[in-house]
Amino acid sequence: MNIENERDLNWMQTLTTEVTKKFEKIKLGGGEKSIKKQKEKNKLTARERINYLIDKTRPFVEIGAFAGYDMYEEFGGCPAGGTVAGVGYISGRQCVVVANDQTVKAGAWFPITGKKNLRMQEIALENKLPIIYLVDSAGVFLPLQDEIFPDKEHFGRIFRNNAKMSAEGITQIAAVLGACVAGGAYLPIMSDETLMVENNGSIFLAGPYLVKAAIGEDVNAEILGGAETHNAISGIADYKCKTEYECLDKIKSIISKLSIPATAGFNKIDSILPEKNDDDIYKIMQDYNAKPYDVVELIKCIADANSFEQFKEEYGKTIVCGYARIDGWAVGIVANQRMIVKTKKKEMQMGGVIYNDSADKAARFILNCNQKKIPLVFLQDVTGFMVGTRSEHSGIIKDGAKLVNAVANSVVPKITIIIGNSFGAGNYAMCGKAYDPRFIYAWPSAKIAVMGGEQAAKTLLQIQISGKEVSEAQQKKLLNEIQSKYEKQTSPYYAAARLWVDDIIDPAQTRLLISEGIAAANNNPDMNEFKLGVFQV
Repeated sequence: MNIENERDLNWMQTLTTEVTKKFEKIKLGGGEKSIKKQKEKNKLTARERINYLIDKTRPFVEIGAFAGYDMYEEFGGCPAGGTVAGVGYISGRQCVVVANDQTVKAGAWFPITGKKNLRMQEIALENKLPIIYLVDSAGVFLPLQDEIFPDKEHFGRIFRNNAKMSAEGITQIAAVLGACVAGGAYLPIMSDETLMVENNGSIFLAGPYLVKAAIGEDVNAEILGGAETHNAISGIADYKCKTEYECLDKIKSIISKLSIPATAGFNKIDSILPEKNDDDIYKIMQDYNAKPYDVVELIKCIADANSFEQFKEEYGKTIVCGYARIDGWAVGIVANQRMIVKTKKKEMQMGGVIYNDSADKAARFILNCNQKKIPLVFLQDVTGFMVGTRSEHSGIIKDGAKLVNAVANSVVPKITIIIGNSFGAGNYAMCGKAYDPRFIYAWPSAKIAVMGGEQAAKTLLQIQISGKEVSEAQQKKLLNEIQSKYEKQTSPYYAAARLWVDDIIDPAQTRLLISEGIAAANNNPDMNEFKLGVFQV
């Protein structure tokens, strides 16, 4: 390996290692002391519960591990949004699992907790996957109640989704392994079946302290709403279990008896390993994504060997489109291509800029995939649409709108991987979060913003100093401050903390996650008719 390739490999692997280190800390939840207290109550941690529940021979795809990252610091933080969640297999059936992490503020619901739970319900609803709730929560985090309680996408939406999923025939199972209080008490009761663990599980609208304050009644948690009460007296619960293991085993048994679902019929054949080795994916993008690279070489790292067939290869070269197979699944790939563009005056590097012809090509390819019912994979490294007189006169807005229209109205599952830049309208055209990808992941090299950091900082600087006398040194200091703040907001950690992406992933896991995403989508046989709205041709 030459020195340049070694440096590039080290750059991407260093970024990936940093993600892994941060994730290892996140996995501790509320910390060692809180975990010890959980053990003293004879309770498993959220991660131990999921690990026992899922099949060990199949992948578990965690969602939202970085939710809440660097947020709520004034309250001690909220690792993973106080919830561990993902998509895995239980008794051979792909399921969504959501587990409250009682070590994080007693499992209380922060605003990001609600957003993460709604995201998991969205995944279950879109893909018609059974969903398992492992409940152990003290309810809404009261200091932030105004940010979690009353709005459309807040806490109450979860119970609305319970009802909607039930109407859609999506299996919901709730295991009450600890506290389940106040409004949260509706979640297990609105599920299909409710399991409770003796001595630890409890369900009530108001706990003993609030009951005492409200009506003067003295009662303990077990008598008020424990497993015995709700199995033998109220009839709210369906199963009483002596231990958590017995409870989780019962869930496995229930899932094992579900009927075999219909599928969407997405095409799959035997998988073939990619043309390139596992480590090659770290070498494609160079130091700080500062130079052009061939995205086709990257595609060869994730697609089955010799399966990629380019569509309109000689036309619209700043977007690569083509059919391929990933782990045997037939897919359509839409990927930004960074390249050198030579003009009469100079040679320019175009960092994934979308031109008229590339927008036109990608829109046409998306139509084809929808007609053939082939899932779409978007690989984003885009700085936006081409600007300037020539592009405007050629109708770049019209062609961009055509692409956005195709993406917005696409009915086949879309999976988006942000591998580099994701700026401005390019984020939209390449199926960013606002365009309903079934799953959306970011590489550690991802940057998400309305524009690049340097351009944004210079723009903001001009706004701030307009009409003022500012020295060159002051301008430089102010520019550095603005750029530093802006760069932090463009990082994948900032995006993942707010669930703009489902997770920050190791590039080497890209192929697996796309495959698992299509497998999940294949569980939903219902697909709307593909229609396009009005657009200029």
